Amino acid sequence: MKIIVAGGGHGGIAAASILAKRGYDVTVYEKNAEKDMGYDWTDIFAPSALDAAGFPMPDKSKYSYKENMTFYGPGFHTALRQNIPEDKLEIKMERADIYAHIIGCAKENGVKFVFECPVLGPVTLGTRVVGIKTEKGDFYADLVIDACGIDSPVKRGLPSSCGINPETGKNNQFYVYRAFYDRATDDEVEDKYKVCLFAEGKLGIGWIATEEDVTDLLVGRFEPFDLAEAERTAEYYRQSNPSLGKKLKRGGQFVKIPVRQPLSKLVCDGYAAIGDSAYMTVPIIGSGIANSFKAAKMLADTVSKDYDGAFSSDSLWEYQVKYYSALGSGFASLACVKEALTVFTPDELDYLIDNGVINAGDMSIDADTTDLSSILSGKTPDDIKKKVRGVVKDKALLKKMLGVGKKMAAVISVTAAMPKRYYKPDVDRWVKNYEKAINMSLV
Repeated sequence: MKIIVAGGGHGGIAAASILAKRGYDVTVYEKNAEKDMGYDWTDIFAPSALDAAGFPMPDKSKYSYKENMTFYGPGFHTALRQNIPEDKLEIKMERADIYAHIIGCAKENGVKFVFECPVLGPVTLGTRVVGIKTEKGDFYADLVIDACGIDSPVKRGLPSSCGINPETGKNNQFYVYRAFYDRATDDEVEDKYKVCLFAEGKLGIGWIATEEDVTDLLVGRFEPFDLAEAERTAEYYRQSNPSLGKKLKRGGQFVKIPVRQPLSKLVCDGYAAIGDSAYMTVPIIGSGIANSFKAAKMLADTVSKDYDGAFSSDSLWEYQVKYYSALGSGFASLACVKEALTVFTPDELDYLIDNGVINAGDMSIDADTTDLSSILSGKTPDDIKKKVRGVVKDKALLKKMLGVGKKMAAVISVTAAMPKRYYKPDVDRWVKNYEKAINMSLV
């Protein structure tokens, strides 16, 4: 049986590696050259995810452990310092080294790669995906795994009858500029990994990570911005962060990542989405590598059970059930926390931080975070309501906070009701209810 992976996303390559090792004929089609895989920066992820996908740990010279972050509100009044246990710390690797490692392993397992081959869309026969269109021609397979990213042309080209909504939605995509500048001073820095929420009152985040010889700057917004704005923002951060130099050493790239609830429907006949194509990031921090590796194992196990090679919505639905059960349901409710940040004013956010409604424990988020109970003092929406009612007296802010609790409750309820077996009328009804819940307004 032949399987195509459209795009070289981490989850797609991981699924390809597992399936090829199990005897499937798997080919990855990727737009970039092999030498250009990965952005010119570091990434963080939980090392346990490598094992989940069947990858060995890379050589120790290729990674280090990430330090805890310190979060600040718009007014920089209160420092919220993470305290993630050592055994939960993520590893930090160059994106190019991550790709070199997993591509090398995948090739050893028998995966074929076609680089410099942009994917243009799906080839369909009725409601079934039977292949992909590329700049090098059409290619056919029994199953297409979509790892083309947030704006996947495969997902966007699916017939509406497949029931997969390709629209990301407002405030659900994050525009990021990342650059490494020289380290301008040798002075000791107390908070080496500083994250700024809504600096200058802008809807977004920034970070300044002071390393041995460079300073890593990230500027993230919910709306597109240009290089001039990125450079102006960098100058703003230099006023209070003298280690941030002006000489660009590397990076200087813009990317877009999903920060929302997982895709409502991951599969249709002959098709399965993974990684950014399926919005598999931790909604608050945007990290998705670990989730994609874990999802790859779930998808490969589901595919391997389809002995007839039908790869229908029916047989692939188990993959969605597994993902939502292990990760997706938690991320769906966690995304409500991210959405809350988009409706607070800078003064309201400062108030919540300064008065302990948002505290250091709430910000101790890592790539293994899968639900609200691991980051919030309250474990249920009702607990959150009790917490904020005791502190928040401003009626407008209280309304927003209670709106978060109401939406969380709706999302938790609907994800728990996802059908365990595929029956199209039931699935269509659930998808409609899920999308209604995740699109609820907080105010």
